[in-house]
Amino acid sequence: MGKFLLVVIVFAAIVYAIFWLIERRRGGSSATPRRTPPRPTPRTLAPDDDEDFLRDLNRRRKKRDEGRTDDQ
Repeated sequence: MGKFLLVVIVFAAIVYAIFWLIERRRGGSSATPRRTPPRPTPRTLAPDDDEDFLRDLNRRRKKRDEGRTDDQ
């Protein structure tokens, strides 16, 4: 029984060491988690800085002007 327990402990230690080496090689550790850089917050644009907004305004204005007649 004592030899069996010793074999199990040695086997567990070897398996632990292998996984520990693999984890260290990947650059991570459970004690010190990797930190990802914070994502920049999206910058809110003023309407006159937003190209899509200005393009949409021009389309609306052209559509409105096409609907008008010269009589008005």
